[in-house]
Amino acid sequence: MRCPYCHVDNDRVLDTRAAEGGYMVRRKRVCSSCHRRFSTLEKLEQLNVRVVKSDETREPLDREKIRRGIERACSKRPIQSSKIEQVVQTIEADIYESFDSEVTAGQIGDIVLKHLASLDQVAYIRFASVYREFDDAHDFIRTISNIADRDPDLPR
Repeated sequence: MRCPYCHVDNDRVLDTRAAEGGYMVRRKRVCSSCHRRFSTLEKLEQLNVRVVKSDETREPLDREKIRRGIERACSKRPIQSSKIEQVVQTIEADIYESFDSEVTAGQIGDIVLKHLASLDQVAYIRFASVYREFDDAHDFIRTISNIADRDPDLPR
């Protein structure tokens, strides 16, 4: 690793720690030439899974797009950012575990809904209304009824 200060490729690792739930490694280093300290972050290089959209176009899987959709669904809900990050990591892990090279946008939407159902019911309904393109109030009622049937703790 090249030193960011003197650009010499000669350093020593002082400390190594797992970060982001084990998906990254943070290393503290010291340059053998100028003796300044710096940190590096190593991230697992993922395979290139491509998303097949409804119009048959393909684009690389975009983790940030998934995060934005979940954050939008969870806006103004009492959900911590760290919990959203955990859900995004789990969704990404599910996709890479289940699909080798291509995944449809619909399959991603189903995976997101599965995780949102256990995270927050309102976020689930918000995401479902966009993902499943609700047309009227009956679509909302049907979805809410399905959630109520699955959750015995809800009042009847």
